Amino acid sequence: MNDLYTRASAAADFLRSKTALQPRIGLILGSGLGGFADHVQDAVTVPYAEIPNFPQSTVQGHSGKLVIGTLSGVPVAVMQGRVHAYEGYSMEQVTFPARVLGLLGVKTLIVTNAAGGINVKIAQGSIVGICDHINLTGTNACLGPNDERFGPRFHDMSAAYSPRLLKLAQEEAQRQTWTLNSGVYLAVLGPSYETPAEIRAFRTLGADLVGMSTVHEVIVARHMGVEVLGLSVVTNMAAGVLDEPINHAEVMEIGKRVSQQFSSLLLALVPQITALPAGA
Repeated sequence: MNDLYTRASAAADFLRSKTALQPRIGLILGSGLGGFADHVQDAVTVPYAEIPNFPQSTVQGHSGKLVIGTLSGVPVAVMQGRVHAYEGYSMEQVTFPARVLGLLGVKTLIVTNAAGGINVKIAQGSIVGICDHINLTGTNACLGPNDERFGPRFHDMSAAYSPRLLKLAQEEAQRQTWTLNSGVYLAVLGPSYETPAEIRAFRTLGADLVGMSTVHEVIVARHMGVEVLGLSVVTNMAAGVLDEPINHAEVMEIGKRVSQQFSSLLLALVPQITALPAGA
């Protein structure tokens, strides 16, 4: 089964055999944010290792399980962790789960990540709505022959992150008495953290956040016509912003610290998103 569509369809069919629920919203949880899946009710949990053709998470903070159930009565599919190119995976493998979610019938994808803060006006520990991205990974997940069953050869990315979903999230944060700033997320391959000189260059390019994930998942989601909301947790300030080293343990700790605020936002948003008229 070398055909990507066939392999993704096999994974989707396997998941359909595990539950009668048809997820309307998909969530990909980044480093330190996997605990949100505990809120899913009537949950069916499937380890990635059991899903045909699914890549396996190897990074701390990415438990590698797909949880299908309901949030506030809305059918959802929640990925506890993702895989990254720096683990040795191809971009096709990195984005395979997003393809499967699309084939399951997900119409909205919420992508989350831990990010380094470049914009000094955005404090460590903040949740930021992604309004756009800069892809500096040097590749694109849609390279190669195009399969029209997924989407068109050339697809529009002018509104990669849905403005209406970002506005909805900002309004909900305001109701919860905090401010959801928006920012541009810049993606690099990793796994090494960036140098201070690179961060200065990224700031010049207009980036507010930097990380090692997300953009290719968004590229393939938009290829499939799936609407996207992106949320970053600023788990550390990027190199050179503060006079201190960066470590993954700090990333995990900050992720856990903001988990309650993060969960409150998402739990309130899910039913609001499904109440919106269709659109991508």
